[in-house]
This record gives sequence, C-alpha cells and structure tokens, in this order.
Amino acid sequence: MEKEERHPEHQYLDLLKDIMENGYEKTDYATGNKLKSVFGRQIRFDLSKGFPLLTTKKVFMKGIIHELLWFLRGDTNIKYLIDNEVHIWDDWAYREYKKASETGEVSVLTQDEFAQKIKENDKDSEFVKKWGELGPVYGRQWRKWQAGGREIDQLKWAIWKTKNYPDRKHVCISAWNPAYIYEMSEPGTSMAIPPCHVLFNINVTGGKLSLQLYQRSCDSFLGVPFNIASYSLLTMILAQVCGYEPGEFVHTYGDIHIYGDHYEQVKEQLSREPRPFPKIKINPEKKEIDDFVFEDFEIVDYDPHSALKAPITVVGGFNEKDRSAFEKKKIC
Repeated sequence: MEKEERHPEHQYLDLLKDIMENGYEKTDYATGNKLKSVFGRQIRFDLSKGFPLLTTKKVFMKGIIHELLWFLRGDTNIKYLIDNEVHIWDDWAYREYKKASETGEVSVLTQDEFAQKIKENDKDSEFVKKWGELGPVYGRQWRKWQAGGREIDQLKWAIWKTKNYPDRKHVCISAWNPAYIYEMSEPGTSMAIPPCHVLFNINVTGGKLSLQLYQRSCDSFLGVPFNIASYSLLTMILAQVCGYEPGEFVHTYGDIHIYGDHYEQVKEQLSREPRPFPKIKINPEKKEIDDFVFEDFEIVDYDPHSALKAPITVVGGFNEKDRSAFEKKKIC
C-alpha cells in the first residue's frame, strides 16, 4: 500500500512550529516588538501539483497579483496599489508623512485620510509624487537599476538569457543595491525599507523553469504566505514568457520570525488541517512580460479556512546619527 503524500503546506506549518518551539527571542529595532526567530531554512513547491496559496487561512490573492504587477512595471509609488484597493504598502509611505506632520511641515491626516488623498489626486500631482513614493524599492531595482549613468533592466536581460541559453547558471536578479541601503546611501536616497526578498535565481532543467528566492528577513505569519504565492506566480509567468513549463518554487529564508502579537493567530492556524491547493489560470495569449494585466489571472477551486487578522509591524528605518558614526570609521 502506497504511503499517502504529505500535503506541501505542512512545510510552512512545520516552519511555524519550529519558530514557536525553537525561536530565539529578539526585539525589533524599529518598533520594540518582541519576536521569536530562527535562521536559515528552506521549503519548496512543485508547481505542477497546484498553486501554493495557503489554505489554513485565507490569503489576499488580489493584493498579491496587483503587487507583483506593480513590481514588474518598475513602479515605486503606491498610487497604483491604492487605486486598486491594495493597501499593503500604505504604512511605509504614511510613516514618512506622519513624521512631517509632527513637525508642522504638512497637515495632520489619519492613515485612512492619507490613502484617500493619494487616491483622489492625479498620479502627477505634487502630493502623490512626494508622499506616495517609496524610493528605489523592488520594481526600480528589477527594471531600472542605476549604474554609472546607465539604467539596467535586469528582468529583460534575465528573460532574454533564459530563452536563449537555458543551461546557463548565472541568471540572478537582485533587489539589494548598497547605494540605497541605510548608512551606505547618500542622504535622502535610502529605500523606505531595505529589500527583504533580496535576490532570485532562475534555472531551467528538463524543459521546466524553476526559481529560487533568497529572503533575508521573513515575517512568517503575514509576509511569507504572500511571498510564497507571489514568487510562485512570478515563476509561472516567467515560464510562460520564456517558453518552458513551470518547475519548482524554492524559498530560502534568512531570519524567519514570528512577532509577539501574532502568537495567538499562529496557534490557531496550526490547529487547522490544510485543504487541496487551488489552481491558477494565466491568459495563454500573453507572451511579453510587460503585457500582463490583473484580468489575465484567475484562481480556481480555492477553499481556504477563514482569514486570520494580525497587526503589521512597520519595520525599517534607521537613526541618521548612525550615518555619521559609520562615515567616521571610513569604511566606505
């Protein structure tokens, strides 16, 4: 009698258990929140066996698709996301606005009022351009990396390379650009938050395209389910654009953690049994990376457990005094 194959979602649930049982207790720099953390883990999903949209809680697929399209377009302003009722990046833009309001530079707005003003104003308005902009985050690095006066489209290069030289091993796309990271950046040019998903590597084996993501910092309850689905979808899009079948999505973690105000939700999630993964349909007519729109994607047979809500921890940011201390060391 054949042994029943274990549901692939258990890999993720096992990670949660590992962190809760073995995690080292830390304190987040930006917020003071307590968390439990482990370092260096990996899970993988065979995309021929279903789309890994977690079922032990409902995951916001609309937000995942819109965010990925936002990255693919090289966009770094939250206007597109807010216009489509996706608010997963609002906290980072609002944090800078709130700082300015506390000094009297701008009027006081709640976060909801701030988002509504972004939505009501044109994308070329001064308010949207100034306060909706997150700096050179993922999309900018993927599609518009600045190098000695040149602008490099890493994604376009990766697609060309993968189509024409599938046996090559160096097709990597990096979002980690030291010129925009905290103390290493010029004043006023730092990213809102250094990239958590730092680098992904494309591989073609046996006519199947696989992708491995290295993620340096991982909010396992709120962020990782998003990341799994987003990069699995990216793998499938790239496979279609490059002319291969989808292979595996491999997710490698650096510091993977659970925040203290997520512990109860994690316990609830761990009490639930995974259900069959859904499937995702992608418009087969689309062959160019810049042609995809939201309507090109459809989730089929998604039957998750109920949503589990938890507060987001708005990480990132650094003390400007640290720049002076860093520069005094003449490190760079």
